[in-house]
Amino acid sequence: MSKQIIATPSAPAAIGTYSQAVKAGNTVYLSGQIGLDPVSMQLLEGFEAQTVRVFENLKAVAEAAGGTLADAVKLNIYLTDLANFAKVNEVMARYFSEPYPARAAVGVKELPRGAVVEADAILVIG
Repeated sequence: MSKQIIATPSAPAAIGTYSQAVKAGNTVYLSGQIGLDPVSMQLLEGFEAQTVRVFENLKAVAEAAGGTLADAVKLNIYLTDLANFAKVNEVMARYFSEPYPARAAVGVKELPRGAVVEADAILVIG
């Protein structure tokens, strides 16, 4: 099975030693996204704005891989404050419909660049 590196200017460029996504067969592994604007590479202000940007970034990478967020089978969400869990659900509902992907939501001490939320995903396309 070959692997294909996925990259798009519609999501923030990788800021480390990783790819935006890797496609292996019909499975796509999307790297974690934080609330960075892909043009300015600046972190957006506020929890909701960052969360929307996280899902927009994941959506852009999914589309670059030939899929959509509807192809997600697993999401991992990382929060610096679990009090924001309900707000994540509210924003996520704008991007996903039933049947929802499997998901984990984890409280973490801190995230890159001072972000308050990060998410990654696994898609199965086709």
